[in-house]
Amino acid sequence: MLTGLTALDETTPPAARAVLAPLPPTTEAGTRLLEAASDLFYAHGVRAVGVDLIAETAGTTKKTLYDRFGSKDALVTLYLLRRAHRWREHLLARLAEPDPLLVLDALQEWMGEQSRGCAFVNAHAELGGTDHPALPVIRAEKAWMRALFDVLTGDRDLGAHVHLVYEGTLVVVTAGADASAFDDARRAVAVALGRHR
Repeated sequence: MLTGLTALDETTPPAARAVLAPLPPTTEAGTRLLEAASDLFYAHGVRAVGVDLIAETAGTTKKTLYDRFGSKDALVTLYLLRRAHRWREHLLARLAEPDPLLVLDALQEWMGEQSRGCAFVNAHAELGGTDHPALPVIRAEKAWMRALFDVLTGDRDLGAHVHLVYEGTLVVVTAGADASAFDDARRAVAVALGRHR
């Protein structure tokens, strides 16, 4: 059912390909740098965190960071790709059946552990309007979610509607604007599904 959405193959939607790329191998120091950068970027934003702080937090040097990743931009890109992999693993482990409501359940569980909301929404707020190399990963993650909803609903129009509810929920939760966002989203998706079944 999810062929092309769990691994790269000929059925993978072109717009979602970047987010399914395998993570490149790295060294122990590279892993420490990526973990430190991931924590710092998520907590403070990708623009606010410098390479000095990343290297210090990882217990390495700036030279090691540049040797392993080439640039801060490449590290930001890898941070988002790694988050996309982690989110996809979390979500797919919870999709026992093709039900878009299970995606909202998985999202609520995931967001309960994420104090700053959606890393992709936050990164796009900082990087949008630039030519940053991480932007294709952000777009690919959104395209992957859209393709997933198309498959789960069995209908492109309905998939688009449910995807918009999902993305709206992410933004509302990220902004901390509404404690009932998940309940509201579930009702909206249930209504949409009822109209198409």
